[in-house]
Amino acid sequence: MAFADPEQLPAFPSGEKSRLNLSRGISRVATLEDIVFLRQLYWSFRMEEMEPVPWLQEMKRAFIDQQFDLQHRHYVARFSEADFLILMNGTEPIGRLYVDTSVERWHVIDIGFLPQWRNLGKGQVMLKTIQRQARAHSASVMLHVERRNVRAQALYRRLHFRETEAGDTHIQMQWTAS
Repeated sequence: MAFADPEQLPAFPSGEKSRLNLSRGISRVATLEDIVFLRQLYWSFRMEEMEPVPWLQEMKRAFIDQQFDLQHRHYVARFSEADFLILMNGTEPIGRLYVDTSVERWHVIDIGFLPQWRNLGKGQVMLKTIQRQARAHSASVMLHVERRNVRAQALYRRLHFRETEAGDTHIQMQWTAS
């Protein structure tokens, strides 16, 4: 179970039609050169859930690498006009933000930070920025959150996202400017 070489993965879309405007130094457009970082970030999202799985560590990492590759291919194919951004602290990559602003209801596809950058308010600041810009474009904002991610759900509720749909593993939430 080897993961794909970054050159074998599809490139990120250009994001040329973006309506999202983030300050310089906060983010930059993702490229295939970021795959190593993005894979590390994805590992940080998934390793905790893999802890109880009775596999060798190498097998867990190989599985997660494969899942990352599949997710990347899906996101790039499904959201061909989305912004795929690397979130930055100066010159250091600290997270990712994937958001599709090409439609009336903006879709936060994914937002996440490395463990040492979580719970510092950065996600809240980013989401408030997205909400402010969506309001200026008369757009609403939608996202999906894992049922087991109660901390993120609490954040989204504080930012006035409301549950609009619920599945077995994820909850869809939406924010609409009032």
